[in-house]
Amino acid sequence: MDRIDLHIDVPAVSPGDLTLPPAAEDSATVARRVMAARARQAKRYAQVPAQRAIRTNAEADGVLLDEVATPETGGRELLIRAAERLRLSARGYHRVLRVARTLADLEGSPIVGRRHVAEALSYRRVSLLAESAARA
Repeated sequence: MDRIDLHIDVPAVSPGDLTLPPAAEDSATVARRVMAARARQAKRYAQVPAQRAIRTNAEADGVLLDEVATPETGGRELLIRAAERLRLSARGYHRVLRVARTLADLEGSPIVGRRHVAEALSYRRVSLLAESAARA
């Protein structure tokens, strides 16, 4: 399960959901935010030697990722506790950092905060529960 980046539970749409007002953001707004995050990443990795061909957070290795995605104190403490409690492998730890850095980029934040780490960890929860059940 450590090879799967994100898990998101998507419940069925209920009849009541169909009567809700439209989403606050339309697809074009979300697309602009994604493009802005990609531009931030391209600028960040422009200084990396071309032979490494890193364009996005997903392609950053552990050393580079530690440079660009180390969370602020609260986020770092949360990540350390989660890594111990959830027994994250080095691969899993770095995947959480990649997702947290991307969430910060989507928000336009220059730092990775505790909320970014918490959200990134929330996407792993389903896989960790399944993994725990499999070991039992």
